[in-house]
Amino acid sequence: MTQSVVEPERIPPWHIAGEWLDVCSCNSPCPCTYAQPPTGNHCEVLWAYRINEGHFGATPMAGLKVVLLANFTGNLWDGAWLDCGFFFDATGNEEQRAAMVSIFTGQAGGWMTQFVPTHVREVKGVEFADITVEIESTLEHWRVTVEDKVEASGRAMSGPTSDPSKRLQSFNPPGSEVGPTDAAVTWGKSVAGRWKAFGFEQNIPAGQASKHIPFDWNGPDAP
Repeated sequence: MTQSVVEPERIPPWHIAGEWLDVCSCNSPCPCTYAQPPTGNHCEVLWAYRINEGHFGATPMAGLKVVLLANFTGNLWDGAWLDCGFFFDATGNEEQRAAMVSIFTGQAGGWMTQFVPTHVREVKGVEFADITVEIESTLEHWRVTVEDKVEASGRAMSGPTSDPSKRLQSFNPPGSEVGPTDAAVTWGKSVAGRWKAFGFEQNIPAGQASKHIPFDWNGPDAP
């Protein structure tokens, strides 16, 4: 990885909170969030993060966005390894860019420190790019784009017996991709899932898994 990061001995206290969404090749609802093997035992997935508030020391982090592309075979929570690549928000200044890389590649403590070393086999690339993450306020739909490389979106699940004013949600997920959380998992289905970057190329059909989970992380970890 050639991008700058914050030296470990200089990691300041930090906190970021925001919203995460995914689009993947699994059937909906995604079994990975239940800590089960993915549909067909293989998953092609996009994760998108929008930071709504937070700081990395004195560096403000609100408004920044991150997108991860990955695939894996087997149960993510029972020995499977991710190969992945990262897009980081090109609007960030030098300090914000270093903070994003440090947090999301697991070098600054917090949830990603627990996740990346134990679940990621290879980081295939890191790029700074123009990222858009749109999340409708009632969680009816969500969408992420990265220049001409990514277009993915989802819509909340509904059916003939559901109340259209409410969302299908669950709590205490055993395989939450954003770490332990008291927040709701809002279940949806993919509308679009196209990406081509870092050696990954997908065009996931409509109707596959997609979901939304808030995240709230702190670091660095206590010694």
